[in-house]
Amino acid sequence: MIHNVYFWLKKDLTVEQRSSVEKELIRLLEIPYLEHGFVGKPAATEHRPVTDHSFDYSLTLHFKNLEDHEYYQKQCERHLHFISTCKTFWDRVIIYDNSPVH
Repeated sequence: MIHNVYFWLKKDLTVEQRSSVEKELIRLLEIPYLEHGFVGKPAATEHRPVTDHSFDYSLTLHFKNLEDHEYYQKQCERHLHFISTCKTFWDRVIIYDNSPVH
């Protein structure tokens, strides 16, 4: 189970507020039952019609199974803390959850 999240932050955030979001995202990578995790910003790739560079941060979390993902969503204290701490800093969030096909 792959959980991909894209964040568009409010334009008027201070440097400290942006730094706080980044630090809290990185803390999510410390969740012990994750297979893998990644926090990123838009890459400096060529601008093409199919490439979206408009987001501020992305978070990719790889869970072993759907049950771990559901636990993360509803009971993981670190995730709930992230939401309560950072939700006022973003304008938009999009989530893409994926299941492997092989």
